[in-house]
Amino acid sequence: MNVFLWNLLLALIWTAMSGQFTLTNLLVGLVIGYGSLFLAQPVSGPSPYFMKVYRVATFFLFFLWELFLANLRVAHDVITPRLRTRPGVVAISLEAQTDVEITLLANLISMTPGTLSLDVSEDRRTLYLHAMFVDEHRDPEGLQRHIKEGFERRLLEILR
Repeated sequence: MNVFLWNLLLALIWTAMSGQFTLTNLLVGLVIGYGSLFLAQPVSGPSPYFMKVYRVATFFLFFLWELFLANLRVAHDVITPRLRTRPGVVAISLEAQTDVEITLLANLISMTPGTLSLDVSEDRRTLYLHAMFVDEHRDPEGLQRHIKEGFERRLLEILR
């Protein structure tokens, strides 16, 4: 059976044993089940599930950090009297190939303040985005590297 299904089963058993089916109990059950399955790896054998969960958690924390920084940048620009925006449209070559990968990447970029995904080329190899702070990294190539090494690389590690 899939390790994720075992983890979910252990979480459901935990909530049933606690007597209260709440989101908090379910999350606690997932954490306890994950820990139990992780400790049982020498007996059951290694599984890529544990690395996948780690990558999802680190991506979530990375996205929250980027969201926080982007909010600070935009709020600082709105509050201060001198505008520091240098808007522009940047083309980013994509390693993402499937519709799911491209859509998730475009939506994650659009959710961070100051950036907006505009379009994908016909051959689906280039994503065009509008950024409020193109010179944030002193050049458009810096912004491209930031998107590719930050968002795209981490997202593809999770999906592939």
